[in-house]
Amino acid sequence: MKHLLPDGWPRPSGYSLGILAQGRQIFIAGMVGWDQDGRFADGLVRQFRQILVNTVATLKEGGATPADIVRMTWYVKDLDDYRGNLTGIGQAYRDVIGKHYPVMAVVGVNDLVEREALIEIETTAVIERDSS
Repeated sequence: MKHLLPDGWPRPSGYSLGILAQGRQIFIAGMVGWDQDGRFADGLVRQFRQILVNTVATLKEGGATPADIVRMTWYVKDLDDYRGNLTGIGQAYRDVIGKHYPVMAVVGVNDLVEREALIEIETTAVIERDSS
């Protein structure tokens, strides 16, 4: 996996501008912040953390780890809530995913299918070919 950053461009904080990867691909549908029993966590940061835990569990099923994530698209119902919780969101991300920053986009939306969901995240991962 190679992170792409054109010469002279400032390095983004918390995400990558581009990634070049080759290998088996895993596509994870929009994941919401509920547990195995369908119960939603309280608040944006807790739902976000649960989404990441759910995402890591799904990646594991496909033989991948958080380091294999190449893209995430976040759909957030309340961008002011998101902006006001950046510290907690960043901490949850580092706790669950680590210091791996794929290509990301955050999109404000009016609603999500699951009424209690405050955020939904789609993820793509690439398990690179063995280089040996």
